[in-house]
Amino acid sequence: MAGYGGKLLRVDLSQGQISQEPIPEEVKLAFVGGRGIGIKYLYDELAPGTDPLGPGNKLILLNGPLAGTNAQSVSRWMVITKSPLTGAYARSVAGADFGAWLKFAGYDLIILEGQAARPIYLHIGREGAELRDAGELWGKNTQETQEWLSRRHGPLTRSACIGPAGERLVRFAAIVSARRTASRCGVGAVMGAKRLKAVAITTQRHLELAVPEAFQALVREQIGYNKADLGYQNSHEMGTTGASAHFNRLGIFPVRNFRAGQMKGAEEFSGEEYRKLRVGEFGCYSCSARCGKHHRVLAGPYAGAESEGPEYESIWAFTGPIDSANLGATVAADQLCDDLGMDTISTGNAIGFAFELFEKGIITEKDTDGLKLRYGNHAAMVALAHKIGRREGLGDVLAEGVARAAEHIGHGASAYAMHAKGLELPAYEPRAAKAHGLNYATSNIGGSHCFGYATQEIFGVPVPRPVDRFADTGKGDIAAFNQNRTALTEMGIVCTFAAGWRWFGQLYHRMLTAATGIPEFGDRAYLAAAAERLYNLERCFNVREGFSRAQDTLPQRMLTEPLEQPGGPAHGQVVRAQDALLDEYYAARGWTTAGIPKAEKLRELGLEGILGNLKQAPRAR
Repeated sequence: MAGYGGKLLRVDLSQGQISQEPIPEEVKLAFVGGRGIGIKYLYDELAPGTDPLGPGNKLILLNGPLAGTNAQSVSRWMVITKSPLTGAYARSVAGADFGAWLKFAGYDLIILEGQAARPIYLHIGREGAELRDAGELWGKNTQETQEWLSRRHGPLTRSACIGPAGERLVRFAAIVSARRTASRCGVGAVMGAKRLKAVAITTQRHLELAVPEAFQALVREQIGYNKADLGYQNSHEMGTTGASAHFNRLGIFPVRNFRAGQMKGAEEFSGEEYRKLRVGEFGCYSCSARCGKHHRVLAGPYAGAESEGPEYESIWAFTGPIDSANLGATVAADQLCDDLGMDTISTGNAIGFAFELFEKGIITEKDTDGLKLRYGNHAAMVALAHKIGRREGLGDVLAEGVARAAEHIGHGASAYAMHAKGLELPAYEPRAAKAHGLNYATSNIGGSHCFGYATQEIFGVPVPRPVDRFADTGKGDIAAFNQNRTALTEMGIVCTFAAGWRWFGQLYHRMLTAATGIPEFGDRAYLAAAAERLYNLERCFNVREGFSRAQDTLPQRMLTEPLEQPGGPAHGQVVRAQDALLDEYYAARGWTTAGIPKAEKLRELGLEGILGNLKQAPRAR
């Protein structure tokens, strides 16, 4: 089929064997591409109970059927595996050029299995794919690694790699390409456990489309939409650096480990302040938005630090949790995480957890190697981030993620671990946006804002209907709608920002058909069913691993402690009706009250073949 790379590359790292396989046409038709095809292979091939850091786990790198085209914002790539942080299904999305390069090399996905005996990397070039020794690369940071690979294989090389955090199996380690990261769920730790330092692709641009003239006409139409779209213009002008002020006004900006929803001094790290440090900008393959803003600190203790970022989540991660408005520290910490290869959200969340434990006296300077984890101490925050990436001292404990770290520390520390299913919560206070919080609780990967973003509550978008963000119930269908919509975009794979621009609803389905020649993809209802199919298959993966209703929850703090922000719009808010919200959500999904897809729902989606697996699955974890 046109549009697709056409092949699957399977790499057995234990045996050093590499082979190619076709992707069955029926898989493409049922799951479209991207995240859909990824969960199909993971579900079919991974045995229940597999150790995420053992040789039995599989690491899948993939793109979508639009990758490599000159359409805007559609060349994202993705990593799918079983998470070492949560024990659940994991999907992590990244940008830069790697997704397009994978398509140019003729592949839709790479399945990495087994475990190498020594550090190696995979190179895909004109002569084929081969495994090479990575002894010289082991220990290098992500930027040094990519530069080394480009020198070795030439300027037409693009790579995805891990840094020291992945090598040391930090459970929220990332995979990095350029300075864009597949960050969430610990996918970099899985790569490190396999002793795979990098995947490098050297190739020329090559792509076949089913109806190229029609596709190019759609691209021209897309560009016209973008020129008139305020969302596109804002991404082009500011990236997400200006988001902090908006979310702080809403009372949705988590402060001091999710105790408050507004932060004093937020104007000190506004978009305007970051603009003063901007020295360049960066965009993913074929995306004129160029939303990545390159910043360099000019003065102060972090002078010389520079990063392609931080974006909103990373800005929050290194300000709100420690209640510090130091802009330079955010750039320095963001650069550190990119170099070491760590998820900034989990890193900042874990540091905020440690700061509260220090405040409560549960840990002391003896535990922190002398670091004074007092609110406002940004220098201690940067130092602790370094310790996490290197697994030194307290950093070794925090590198396990807040859920495991709390169990290790004891003394009631679990009450201060802000996570859902073991994945650290991101930069949105769920008590101030309850459909958003319901997504955290029910998301197949755990606490992720990008798995079902509640635009209805955050930006007032009245689709499919207006929503009162403080209402205690009436959110189940909204959470399911948002999660299905994200699944729809990630079959493409379309950037999460671009999926909110005006072109998406008008052109996405038409682009898929023009690229692949598959007429069914031109039917919005067909694509919606495919999105729901993949979401339910992900849920069935988790059910098979023992997940059920008990894991679909938020931290106890959100359920019992009113939000602090005197005078703020969300002051006193709490998630009062978690059980009612779950009942609504499961009903909207067609699942049982235990959170398990019903047989009739699976038959409706063409997934009746997995019913036997669910009957044998444990009902609690």
